[in-house]
Amino acid sequence: MCGIVGYIGFREAWPIVIKGLHRLEYRGYDSAGVAVIDNGLKIYKKAGKVSDLEESVEGKDLSGKIGMGHTRWATHGEPSDRNSHPHTSGDERLAIIHNGIIENYSTLKETLVSRGHTFRSDTDTEVLIHLIEDIQNQTGLDLREAVRIALNEVIGAYAIVIMDKNDPDELIAARKGSPMVLGVGKNEYFIASDASPIIEYTKEVIYLKDNEIAYIRRDDLLIKTIDNKVRIPYVQELELKLEMLEKGGFDHFMLKEIYEQPRSIKDCMRGRIYPTKGLVQLGGIKEYADKLKNVDRIIIVACGTSWHAGLVGEYLIEECARIPVEVEYASEFRYRNPIISEKDIVIAVSQSGETADTMAAIELAKEKGATIFGICNVVGASIPRLSHAGVYTHAGPEIGVASTKAFTAQVTVLTLMALYMAQQRGTISNSKLVHLLTELDNIPSLVEQCLKSNDTIRVMSEQFKDARNFLFLGRGSGFPVALEGALKLKEISYIHAEGYPAAEMKHGPIALIDEEMPVVFIATKNSSYEKVISNIQEVKARKGKVIAIVTEGDTTVKNMADYTIEIPDADEIFLPLLATIPLQLLSYHIAVLRGCNVDQPRNLAKSVTVE
Repeated sequence: MCGIVGYIGFREAWPIVIKGLHRLEYRGYDSAGVAVIDNGLKIYKKAGKVSDLEESVEGKDLSGKIGMGHTRWATHGEPSDRNSHPHTSGDERLAIIHNGIIENYSTLKETLVSRGHTFRSDTDTEVLIHLIEDIQNQTGLDLREAVRIALNEVIGAYAIVIMDKNDPDELIAARKGSPMVLGVGKNEYFIASDASPIIEYTKEVIYLKDNEIAYIRRDDLLIKTIDNKVRIPYVQELELKLEMLEKGGFDHFMLKEIYEQPRSIKDCMRGRIYPTKGLVQLGGIKEYADKLKNVDRIIIVACGTSWHAGLVGEYLIEECARIPVEVEYASEFRYRNPIISEKDIVIAVSQSGETADTMAAIELAKEKGATIFGICNVVGASIPRLSHAGVYTHAGPEIGVASTKAFTAQVTVLTLMALYMAQQRGTISNSKLVHLLTELDNIPSLVEQCLKSNDTIRVMSEQFKDARNFLFLGRGSGFPVALEGALKLKEISYIHAEGYPAAEMKHGPIALIDEEMPVVFIATKNSSYEKVISNIQEVKARKGKVIAIVTEGDTTVKNMADYTIEIPDADEIFLPLLATIPLQLLSYHIAVLRGCNVDQPRNLAKSVTVE
């Protein structure tokens, strides 16, 4: 959600900043803007895409070796040129870009207006830069100190970059609750919301921590807290590779990432399973092995697709490790007064590791004494740092806004966790563990088989591109797969879709079924197979169009359904890893046929870093 790029060094800033903004487009946005300093402060901003901004500045002076850019996802104020970032102080000396929300902006604005400040936008961000200006005017302090004092007065989340046209040799950056990474070069520094705009210039990065302010000059970096304490920066090397950020011959990042799942699932398991020994090793939570033996309850907190992965985790952990599990929307959990004890383990699941509601849920659970495990894809993100322990998914960067490989990687980690817990608690025999780990080790090749249905699914999608509604039904762990299938379709094709437990169909959704209603069934051969067949018959009796995900070789459902997609046979606990693949492809092809922006669906952001 929103994107920041900044540069100070010996190169021209505009090309670096604008390329970086393109790299951050996957995060979701509705306007873009850039500021550079060279014989004055020059600001260019535009509602729409980064390409619209580029077109609008043709023939204009873009020179300057210090600059910053922003892609905005509207919160306060509609998408428009005047609400786009950067924003300036009243005297137009200072400029700011900002990710996050200043919650007390209204109170601050009233005070500033009473002191004669005039605002040009509807944003909370403009209030912050006016506050900094006001502090300087009232006190005579330098900009560094004025920024620090201002940040002590604001309530909310932020990642900000500030420049002063009277000091073209410094950028000031700060963060609280919104990600920011600094790239370290020789006589140059880079700033970004994540590492994607930085990777082609340097692999040396510093992840700024909450309540830290960075004062950045071409040949010097000073980091302090908002309490004015000096911090020693920790420089680490990026594992990210530039080719990971390219489409690699695919039409869209989403399709590329769907096809990367055999590799991403394998990377997720690498060094963690030993099938012949019947052994799971998770170094990230190893020190809590004893606690797992005596844990009373596990609570999984997550949002969106990660919540669906958590539902799969509930089935897996309860089945394998016999531990009670609750799955909570982090956005609801954080505003309740949940009953949590020191014997509970809370598992926080987030692709980005920066989801605001999930981080707030972690803080609440920690206050009540729970142990926190994090499941995250981004090394150095906030959630791994907030957690007591955890496991990285190692899925690699996911550029498509609609999660695909992130979901299967999260499910893979939760599968590993379930088997590890079962191993520690003695709730599974060694022979059973050997069998399951052998099958799990083979899952990447089975996913490759699932991908071979792509052409069939593309042809099938022609029949449903004009549908107005979809229903997705499944039982057991097929239910969260149905939920995820419905979410993918609505996210990228804008077709209304609902996921339901198949048994609940008769409690309402069956009223919607007619000859124009496509119904997708997760109908693989498992413990609920016969029940699902009955549900299919009920839909067919009402002339619904049935698309069924079936086990390879199944003829019973094939003779009943209008369309079937086969997946390889595997143990029931691995169903979500296989049945999800054709649903991703179905959503993708329907969206493409409808002319939708698959990688950047409207109104959506990759990571939701504000409430």
